[in-house]
Amino acid sequence: MTAVITDVHYRMSLALIRDLAQAGVRVVCCERAGAGAPLGFSSKYAGEKVLLPEEGWQEELFRLCERLTAEEGARPALLPVGAATLAVLAQPEVRARFQEVCGLCIPTPEQLDDFNSKERAAELAEELGVPVPRRFSPAAGEDPAAFAARLSLPCVVKPLCGEKLGLPAARRYVIARTPEAAEEAFRRFRDLAGEDPVVQEYLPGGALGCSVLAEEGRVLVSLCHRRVREYPVSGGPSTCCDRVDRPDLEDWAAALVGRTGYTGLAMFEFKEGADGAPRLLEVNPRVWGTFPLTRASGSGIPLLWCTLSWNRGNPDRTAPLPPAGAFRPCRMRFFPTDLAAALGYLRRGEWGRALGALADLVRPSVKDGLWEWGDPGPWLAYLRAQMGRERT
Repeated sequence: MTAVITDVHYRMSLALIRDLAQAGVRVVCCERAGAGAPLGFSSKYAGEKVLLPEEGWQEELFRLCERLTAEEGARPALLPVGAATLAVLAQPEVRARFQEVCGLCIPTPEQLDDFNSKERAAELAEELGVPVPRRFSPAAGEDPAAFAARLSLPCVVKPLCGEKLGLPAARRYVIARTPEAAEEAFRRFRDLAGEDPVVQEYLPGGALGCSVLAEEGRVLVSLCHRRVREYPVSGGPSTCCDRVDRPDLEDWAAALVGRTGYTGLAMFEFKEGADGAPRLLEVNPRVWGTFPLTRASGSGIPLLWCTLSWNRGNPDRTAPLPPAGAFRPCRMRFFPTDLAAALGYLRRGEWGRALGALADLVRPSVKDGLWEWGDPGPWLAYLRAQMGRERT
């Protein structure tokens, strides 16, 4: 079995590369020129490494899959990691062409739209009884200043789909604590997107996630986590998380997957209110940021996704689906960003969280999403890249 993994500059691609190679899958790593240092190329588990041109990458990717099909007499599994690559491959005409030379287990454009749009995802959730944050909308013709003046503060302002705007995760929302901040964020996101942003209640509790792999509306495996730390500490991507058992989140995710007939990977983000009850914030219909937890927990999700994709490309010689893993209890962090989180909490006077991060640095049971003794290359490459950014 051969897998072609795209967008290997993302750190979440490493879980795919390592899990699949260790399971005996031939791994072909792809990256587009100009996308940044491809961490996946630094892994000892990367087999063939292919640099695609910035212009015409789609055609070169097709030719790569075509060549592999001719060489092996079987279509490779194509596993798109990046959201932009996934969106292109999901287009009906592109998907139909690529299915001649590879296997794909990915969502349709309609399914991507349902989950990428915060408004549509909230509507679906409400229809299914999945709790969501309270939302606020301006009246017809209402000036943003007047709208902001009547909001319940603090509130969260965010575009319907920050990824489509090319915004990094930490800049896809604003926690507004004054009417002026709410108005500024509302106007800025509206100007960027050409439509009114989402405005919803601020939830002060913990953050949770339910990640799934689904096929034709049926969840095959799910994995829940609780965020322990984040960076920036004011509200950024996770730097440390725990695997947890949350049947309630799994049921809600399964309901949304069933309603949309979803196929592929997705992560459902929840946050707890002051009452401790979780509400659905948004859905990431793609490989998500804490994807390395699938490897740290032994979930088997990478190999299952690969096998589903390969079987779709080779219906006459399907491989048996691997069983889901035992889901080991685990904590996973990303160093060095978790160290940056520790310093951030220290500056805010949150000594407990800061000291917890420092303790996790020396706790052997804590897994790292990048570092592995048997494959140190990607971590070293990531560290060099981070140091280079600091100098610039």
